[in-house]
Amino acid sequence: MAIATTFRAARRMPLLQVVKAVVATIGAWLVAGWLIPTPLPVFGAIAALLVVQPSVNQSFGKAIERSVGVVLGVLVATGLVLLLGSKSWVVLIAIAAALLIAWALRMTPGTANQVAISAMLVLALGGTTPDYALDRVIETLIGAAIGIVVNALVVPPVAVAPARRDLALLGGELAASLDRLATALTTSQSAASLQQLLLEARLMRPMRDAADASIATGEESLTLNPRRSRHRDELREMRVLLDRLTPIVTQVIGMTRAVFDHYDPSLMDEPTVPAIAEQLRRAGHDVRLAVHLADVDPHPPTSAVPALTSPLVIAPPKSEHWIVIGSLMEDLRRIRHELVDDAEPPGRPRPTGAG
Repeated sequence: MAIATTFRAARRMPLLQVVKAVVATIGAWLVAGWLIPTPLPVFGAIAALLVVQPSVNQSFGKAIERSVGVVLGVLVATGLVLLLGSKSWVVLIAIAAALLIAWALRMTPGTANQVAISAMLVLALGGTTPDYALDRVIETLIGAAIGIVVNALVVPPVAVAPARRDLALLGGELAASLDRLATALTTSQSAASLQQLLLEARLMRPMRDAADASIATGEESLTLNPRRSRHRDELREMRVLLDRLTPIVTQVIGMTRAVFDHYDPSLMDEPTVPAIAEQLRRAGHDVRLAVHLADVDPHPPTSAVPALTSPLVIAPPKSEHWIVIGSLMEDLRRIRHELVDDAEPPGRPRPTGAG
């Protein structure tokens, strides 16, 4: 299994992406072979194959990387042939020289490899004249251009669905964590259940990072994309929602840690604890509502009316519980600020309080 994971992806790439790569490669082969008569238009076909990427912006970047690598590799190979001749061992010198030059120029690993591969191909295919080198450069540019055009015009990829999925998962888990914390405050907890409660809350951090990465990928997929106007606002709303949920994730993890560190069975006897638990459940409802209203979760919550209404006001807790009660109240105030206060229209007075 460990060996298989080195060459197998967790998910297949979209079939449409494979079809576009095939179309671009065949098109580059035919066009380059027609414009530049050569037995094998390998450089154009390779360029088109490499340029078809998951996004148009990545295709453009790969086209530049491929073109720069080919130009430098062809120059290295041509210079060595003119200097040392076309002996077989010159190929090894060309590869070493290409990698060293790329290292000296601080090129990326992909560009450095492209320089070495291009130099090796030029010598292996018998390119010993400046005209041959120039033709390979033009052939590469043709292939790269065809790859960009195919990827941009034939249903250009837009990575919005993964962003929506990961953000919905984060919102669902955040709401569930609020509900679990409410249950923990109103029912007796063992050491093992408290430990599980804290571990589940901490799992929201990687989920938040995954949602952030997915949204960033979606935003990157819209760069230079002809379809960007349809999805730009959608991704912007997802980014705004993630920015609202991120502080709540931090608050919920902190609240869970406070309960874990200061839990005592007598905590349930505090008259304000049931009210805090109710506020946590209402906050969980409003998290689900916020995710739904942002069109991230297609399944509506049980109620479309926000549950956090008036702020919670409590009596002073017993001395042995004031730390955990005070911590929970402060974090609830911050959660309310993210879910209620920031959602109110400008100019509307904000309520004061801790709930």
